Amino acid sequence: MTRSSSFAVVAALSLVLVSTACTPADHAQDEQDLRQLVKAQTEAWNAHDATAWTRDFADDADFINIVGTVFQGRAEIETRHAAIFASIFKASHAEVTVRKIRFPSEDTAVVDTTHEVTGHTGLPPGVQNTEEGLLRTQMRYVLKRTQKQWRIVAGQNTDVKPVPKPVP
Repeated sequence: MTRSSSFAVVAALSLVLVSTACTPADHAQDEQDLRQLVKAQTEAWNAHDATAWTRDFADDADFINIVGTVFQGRAEIETRHAAIFASIFKASHAEVTVRKIRFPSEDTAVVDTTHEVTGHTGLPPGVQNTEEGLLRTQMRYVLKRTQKQWRIVAGQNTDVKPVPKPVP
């Protein structure tokens, strides 16, 4: 093998290795796992089960609720949800749609969902239905994979305001 052909082989192999290293990871199984997590959480909401709803939060997770209150740690998030499941959201039903899943790094995911909640008997101060009888919110979760399991490390829920009525 000549020196120039050896160089060509090394260069070609280097390109293959670099392109393989830069290829985004296949996250098909991760997406499936994250969609299952959202599904299980939706089922827990509809069962009004705060323990099950918070099961996938990390122990030190932060959650910003619909009115901007920050809850720190899974225990506090669970306590707050137990309170709303026993009161204004006691008979509520949620339909949740995953809008987008991104992977900023191999073991980090951002999941955006839309929640449509009906059957509630009231809403927190400052929150209003998006449409008659329907509260729509946008939820964003940041998740980290630890020991092959996804955990929510941060979440934020934002209500979608109703469309303003036309000015006469």
